[in-house]
Amino acid sequence: LRFWVNFIKNPDFIFDVNKTTTTDSCLSVIAQTFMDSCSLNENILGKDSPSSKLLFAKDIPLYRQLVLEYYNNIQHLPQVTDQELNFHLQQLSSSHQSEFDSLIALKELYIYVSKYYGELMLALEENPNCRKLSLSQRLNAVAHSVYPQQNIC
Repeated sequence: LRFWVNFIKNPDFIFDVNKTTTTDSCLSVIAQTFMDSCSLNENILGKDSPSSKLLFAKDIPLYRQLVLEYYNNIQHLPQVTDQELNFHLQQLSSSHQSEFDSLIALKELYIYVSKYYGELMLALEENPNCRKLSLSQRLNAVAHSVYPQQNIC
C-alpha cells in the first residue's frame, strides 16, 4: 500500500512533471482516500474532521467493499506453479531484452555489494539453503575477481 500511495502522491518519481501545491493537495486527498479504502478500521468522522477526509467519506464503504472483493478473488485463484512463473518471467525478460543494459545493472550490483558486503556474507553464511549452495564462497570469489587489490572481504 505504501508503495502505491507514494507513487500517487509523487508522480514526479515516475513522470517528468512539475507538481504544483494545488496538485500536491489533490493527490494527497486521493492517496488518503485510497488508504482509507484499504483500511479495515472504520473511520468515525465528525464536524471537526478534515475536509479532505469528508470529501469522499460516503464513497469509502463502496471502495472498501471493492478492495475486499478484489482480495477475496485473488485468494480463490489457483496457485501458480514454479514452472508457470519461470515461463512467464522468461517471456517477460525476452520481450524486454533490447531495453536492458546489463552493464548498468552490473554497476548497480557492484555498488550494492561493495556497500553491504559484510551483511550479505553474514546472511549467506547463516541461511542453510545458501550454505548448501556455497553462495558465500561464490560471492567471495566474485568479490576477489572484481576487487583483486582491495581488501573488502
